[in-house]
Amino acid sequence: MTDTTYSVDIHAVDISPYAEGNTGVPYVTTFDSGAPGPHVMVMAVTHGNELCGAIAVDWLFKQGVRPKQGKLSLGFSNWRAYQSFDENNPLASRFVDEDINRVWDVSTLEGDRVTAETERARELRPIMDDVDLLLDIHSMTTFCEPLMLSGALEKGRELAKAVAIPEYVVCDEGHAAGKRMRDYGGFGDPSSPKNALLVECGQHWEKRSEQVAHDVTLRFLEATGVVDGDFVAANIRDAARPEQKIIEVSGPYTITAEQPFTWKDVYTGFEVIEKAGTVLGWDGDKEIGTPYDNCVLIMPNRLKARGHSAVRFGRYVD
Repeated sequence: MTDTTYSVDIHAVDISPYAEGNTGVPYVTTFDSGAPGPHVMVMAVTHGNELCGAIAVDWLFKQGVRPKQGKLSLGFSNWRAYQSFDENNPLASRFVDEDINRVWDVSTLEGDRVTAETERARELRPIMDDVDLLLDIHSMTTFCEPLMLSGALEKGRELAKAVAIPEYVVCDEGHAAGKRMRDYGGFGDPSSPKNALLVECGQHWEKRSEQVAHDVTLRFLEATGVVDGDFVAANIRDAARPEQKIIEVSGPYTITAEQPFTWKDVYTGFEVIEKAGTVLGWDGDKEIGTPYDNCVLIMPNRLKARGHSAVRFGRYVD
């Protein structure tokens, strides 16, 4: 699959007006209501070619959104990668040196690895240490229904239910390649009140991803209590609240071969494979099948190679 396969139907917004911010950390702005309440954050462009989050956060800035209680932070994570986005080569700007959403473990943050992404994560860390509730906005390379990644803990699942969209909620541990921001610190600690969600809004550049990012952000801000329901009702684009489907992930299949995983058939996500051992494809010369009956395929990816997840395996619950 090449870049020319994709139609880029949304466009990068200019985030340079938000470069200075007001926190001492570039591209992070915090508004403090002065009233008691949680510190809520909406983060965009964790990956530089995922445009919908930047569009949603830019819209919040332009609306002059302010918290009615607690604090609201708006951020652009990997802004350097985002600024290199090229519609003629849209896959190229995911990161500068490495995936910033795989470096959020203490050993990496306090280690000696120096890349554009580890340096940015260290820069963001004091902000993230203060955040109580996080929404990290993403999109996907493949054409897949939007989904919320709630993490492995019950508290993440409950926050996803409070947000009420999108339809699919995926409960997982993350990636073998490294820890995500949504699992950092208290977000991934069952004894901490801190909580986080990661939303995948659809394919990176399809028009729908922009609407999903917009609506999920509004529902998140409503659920966390930092904006009024009237503001959300006046600006939501799709007021429907579908019956959510909860999927528990048993684990990803992590690619071991140097080349991308070879799929036997075309899968786009949420297919239920009835029989255990059904062949899905090949990791190099190794045949890979479903690990159990009624296995749900989540975010199958045709572009990832060694060390990355080809697919996650899960089961419907509730």
